[in-house]
Amino acid sequence: MSIFSLPTSAACIGLLATLLSLRQSYRSAGIHTYCLHLLDNLPAQATHFRYLAFVRDPAYRPPAGVTIHRPLLPTHTPGPRILWEQCALPFQARRHRLDLIHGLAYATPLLAPIPAVVTVHDLSFIRFPASFPASNRLYLSRITALSCRRARRVIAVSEATALDLQRLLRIPAGKIDVVYNGVDTRYHPLPDEEVAAYRRRAGWPEAFILTLGTLEPRKNHVMLLQAYAQYRRMSDRPLPLLIGGGKGWYYDTIFAQVEALELTPFVHFLGFVPAETLPWLYNAATLFVYPSRYEGFGLPVAEAMACGLPVITSSVSSLPEVAGDAALLVDPDDPHTLAELMATVLDHPEEQMRLREAGLRRAQRFRWHTTAADTAAVYTRALRGTHD
Repeated sequence: MSIFSLPTSAACIGLLATLLSLRQSYRSAGIHTYCLHLLDNLPAQATHFRYLAFVRDPAYRPPAGVTIHRPLLPTHTPGPRILWEQCALPFQARRHRLDLIHGLAYATPLLAPIPAVVTVHDLSFIRFPASFPASNRLYLSRITALSCRRARRVIAVSEATALDLQRLLRIPAGKIDVVYNGVDTRYHPLPDEEVAAYRRRAGWPEAFILTLGTLEPRKNHVMLLQAYAQYRRMSDRPLPLLIGGGKGWYYDTIFAQVEALELTPFVHFLGFVPAETLPWLYNAATLFVYPSRYEGFGLPVAEAMACGLPVITSSVSSLPEVAGDAALLVDPDDPHTLAELMATVLDHPEEQMRLREAGLRRAQRFRWHTTAADTAAVYTRALRGTHD
């Protein structure tokens, strides 16, 4: 356990971050990224609090200003994690004299005798129930609803998620704070010569279309492949398509679609892409296409824009919030329009430059230090008992 001291008058914030994992897999993206960057940035943005983070991963080393408590149970698996969070954590809250507990991903200890804040990243398990195992879906739905009702403040990562909380879980609007995710500073334009050298070492094509996302129905790969097949018929010199992302569930239909559309020579699956590779991949690509049906935030869109990559994304959920006017938007059920947009962007360098410049400006809005500062402001409201 790391040691850190602040005046005893400073409120102590417990950070429930048991899903933080440094292991390289598709499960280490998303919520892990949020936990990691929030912990790294909170101490500098709100020095008037003390922070105690509950993190199981033995490889994680906290920044100065965060003390770590490592649960004894193997909280990287669902059963022990739920048991520890709901049964052991209330006692840890008393032991460490916490003033507030922040559940960084959907759940808080329901019996903890202190105020709580909970972050909700999306409600995909309610919006797309068929994409989740029944036990997982039922637990997430129940614990999220109970945690949101018990908490003094609820953090939503986008206005779209805030609206879902109001509509699907009946959480009052006055109880919800929208705090956007950030983009790591590693995502920025890299020198052309270095990108070209990395691309050659990685074996990527000289120019290509890129998409990222776990292979699962919500990411809409099947529709993208249909659009890509149409784009190839429209273009005189069509680019290959690279798909990055680990296998999630119901991914067999994606591979079947590639074969049915006779795209096997032109579509390349990269598997899970490690975080250190992503900036190079974004910089090497020519166009980023992200036609997801639903996102709580849509971090890949912001990352791609931060790297100066032209973006086409969906016109639904949170994606228009992230993209603003810096990307082209398309109905996720309209492969023909997506094909036309892909062809238009790739055939017109001036449109690529416009999207590149607009994306770089837009991405500046999303910074993890801002996320941390806004989150600390939510703690202050919660500690004061503010409900609206």
